[in-house]
Amino acid sequence: MKIDSFRHKGLRQKLITSLRDKGITSEEVLNAMNRVPRHFFMAKGFEERAYQDNAFPIASEQTISQPYTVGFQTMLLNVRKSEKVLEIGTGSGYQTAVLLELGARVYTIERHRELFLSAQKLLKELNFSPYCFYGDGYEGLPTYGPFDKIIITAGAPEIPEKLIEQLKPGGIMIAPIGDSKTQKMLKISKNENNQTSIEECGNFIFVPMLSGKK
Repeated sequence: MKIDSFRHKGLRQKLITSLRDKGITSEEVLNAMNRVPRHFFMAKGFEERAYQDNAFPIASEQTISQPYTVGFQTMLLNVRKSEKVLEIGTGSGYQTAVLLELGARVYTIERHRELFLSAQKLLKELNFSPYCFYGDGYEGLPTYGPFDKIIITAGAPEIPEKLIEQLKPGGIMIAPIGDSKTQKMLKISKNENNQTSIEECGNFIFVPMLSGKK
């Protein structure tokens, strides 16, 4: 049985206050993150550190992103209720849960079978209802597109063109793009004429985005 105690809630509130101090200005995003118990998504042995603003290892040599990074990406994405959001890299399912708390309809892809199965099971236990897929994030989900928003939670060497094609006119994609050492967070906006513009939003470090599935 999963327990979200008063202590957990207090630590989470402290984390939210620190994220606000660090520049996460969207109260909608902060409130959504405050409603998601991050300790449920942590690997065994790391639960007690869930409300530190750090990334931590999870299964399949992946990580659960730093809360600041989750807040920053989500804030840039500017999710509106009922928008169709494609998430590339389900991972632990934490970012998925935050998007769902914002009222998005979330389609999420994970290439690691172990993570796909565990995140799907956990999100269901917590009464979240994303559409989960085991597959290659570079391919996206053309059958289910186009999407209002797309978020990539791994570092890609270049902007995946197939994902741009699945973005609606007027849509936004948030993607960390760069080499294995550092990536630039890009906000890619598509206008009504299907032309894209790119805004650079700082440097980050993510696990690499790989093709295929494991």
